Formats: sequence, structure tokens, C-alpha cells
Amino acid sequence: MNVEHGRHVVRGRCPRRLRRLPRSIFRKMKELVAVAAGIIWLTGLVALMGHGDMAVRAQGFAGLGTRADGFAQARAGVRPVFPRDHGAHPDFRIEWWYLTANLKDAEGRDFGVQWTLFRLALRPGEADGWQSPQLWMGHAAVTSADTHRFAERRARGGIGQAGVRLDPFTAWIDNWVMTGADDLSRLRLAARGRDWSYNLELRADGPIVLHGDAGYSVKSPDGQASHYYSQPHYRASGRLVLSGRDIQVSGDGWLDREWSSQPLSADQEGWDWFSLRFDSGEKLMAFRLRGDGGDFTAATWIDPTGEATALPEGSFRAEPLTPAKQGGHRTPVRWKIRLPDRGLDAVVEALNPHAWMRTSVPYWEGPVRVNGTHTGVGYLEMTGYD
Repeated sequence: MNVEHGRHVVRGRCPRRLRRLPRSIFRKMKELVAVAAGIIWLTGLVALMGHGDMAVRAQGFAGLGTRADGFAQARAGVRPVFPRDHGAHPDFRIEWWYLTANLKDAEGRDFGVQWTLFRLALRPGEADGWQSPQLWMGHAAVTSADTHRFAERRARGGIGQAGVRLDPFTAWIDNWVMTGADDLSRLRLAARGRDWSYNLELRADGPIVLHGDAGYSVKSPDGQASHYYSQPHYRASGRLVLSGRDIQVSGDGWLDREWSSQPLSADQEGWDWFSLRFDSGEKLMAFRLRGDGGDFTAATWIDPTGEATALPEGSFRAEPLTPAKQGGHRTPVRWKIRLPDRGLDAVVEALNPHAWMRTSVPYWEGPVRVNGTHTGVGYLEMTGYD
């Protein structure tokens, strides 16, 4: 099922004999198929969310892993193995392939692009066809200073509508595709919405970065954790089509890979996640998880050669400065960030304050600018502000 700005769209071909039916009957059948697909998908989502648990909803997609019985758990000392771990991990409950890019056109105007594929497991174990416990969800967006276009795709596992495979690496949901070399050194990216699309090529000029302890990323004092790595060194180029305008763009991309069965503790109400590229050539991944017992933060500093250093919990400090209101949400879109260990003292500000993703699991996601001791661009994701 496809969704754009809350609108359901049926796509795809049907058998020729059905196309001979009267148009009114055929249209009704399409509507029924869309409704049935939506019920199947949303029933699974409700099951994952604990029958409507709003605390889980506030945590965002990661909150769907609050119940983990029977699933594999992230473990310290288990280092990712490539290219195997670029693929799916169905024995874990949740997982994502998450690419963002900061781009400019020939006139210097800024754009942001998001391409994300989420995998969710209804229950432990695997099965074929419609019995597969896997659900898939895709999010894509194009954002500029004055527009934010986004769409969502949903699919059941086991029927070829969505998935991830290797040799060559390909992640897809419907006609949204991320594909390329098995080592992720090269990627092609494509997504399309109602009045927008993008096609990008990306080439990495630096190494993959393992976060935390060799890819084991702790998310709370209670020990919740995930396996987490990034490829933050992409050079990107290609074209956007936005409201009929064909726009050539170039810039930088960042891919995040993460999988877990219980990444957040029950008292954590949301997170603020930063991926920042500084003009100095340095990069920063940092997050703040907000909970009843206080904030939990972590960060990875990446030098211009690509060497990464995991910084101690609590060393990254993030203070919300300015909120934006949209559709009942009050979301901080201007932040003060500090990292004393690296001399960082800067302000992070959204390119477009209204980059709210009104999807099945709502959150804010958009490009940002950085000014202060360090200047640059990046992406910010925020959950738990609804």
C-alpha cells in the first residue's frame, strides 16, 4: 500500500481478464484490495505497538522493539561481518537501511533527500509467502527551504514486494530501489512520489564506521543496545524532479545501518539524532535519548581520514533552543550542541522547520545547517514530540 500526505494510492498491474471488467466494478475491486492490504499491514503494526501503546508510538520506529521475547539480542563483542551484515537479520525484531543526503543545485540552493527501508518482525521465526512474519515500510522525502514532500510504502514480506538481497546488494519496496556494490562503495538510489522523484548515484571515498564498541551501540543505562554502523563518506550526484522542475544536484550522502530487538528502555520517550558533516572534513554522529531518569547520549567523532572515535556517554550535550509548531506538534528545530572533547560549540538549525513525516510512525526528519566553532550541514531526526 502506498501513502502520500495521508492519501492511499493503488499501484501495479492486474491480469488482463480483470481489465475487461466494467470500469466501475474494476475501480471498486481496486479499492477493496487497497483496504484489505491496509488492514493486513496495520493489524501487524498494532500488534507490534502493543495494541495501541502510545508510549511506543512516541518512541518512533525504534519503540516497536520494546517486547523482544524469542528474538535475537544485540551482544557485545559481535563485530559486523561484511558484506553479510549489509543484508537483513530476520532473527532480530527491527532493522533499517537509512540514507540521507545534503545536496545543492547549480544556483547553490539546498536540498535534502531521505530514502529509508524499515523491517519489522511480527513474531520470531521465518515462513514462506503470506505466512512470513516480516513487515516492510519505506519512507522517502525531498526537502528544501520552502517545501517538504514525502511518501510512505508498506508491504508484507514473503511475496517479493520488498526486501534486501546481496550479490548485488539491492534494497527495495515497490519501485523504490537502493542498489549497488556488495561492499556499499557505490549505490544508485531512486524513489518517486505524486509530484516528485529523485535518481542519485553515490560513491564512497572513505571507510565504513562502526559505532560504540565495534558496532555494539548502547542506548540506555539498563543495557538496551543495537548493532550500528554507517557509511558517512558518500559523494552524491543526480537529479530531482519537483513539481515538474528537473533539477541537477550534487553533494554528500550518509547511510546508517542498524538492527536490534530492544533498542530502547520502557521509560525512554523519544530521541534526537544528528549526523553532521563539517567543512573541516570532520563528521559527527550523536544522539540524545530522552527518558524519565534523564538523558542518555552517545557520539562518534570521525576525522578527515575516516578514523572514528567513540566518545564516552554524556560527553555530547544538546540543548533545544527554538521550537516550531505544525499540525499540533511542537518540535525543536534549532539546537545548541557541545562536545568539549573536540572543541565543538555550535548551533544546528533546520533548513525547513516543517519537515514532519506524517507516516504510520510519525517523526521529524530534515536537513540542517551548522554554525559556530564548526560549520557544515547534516541531518536531524526527532521522535517523541507528538
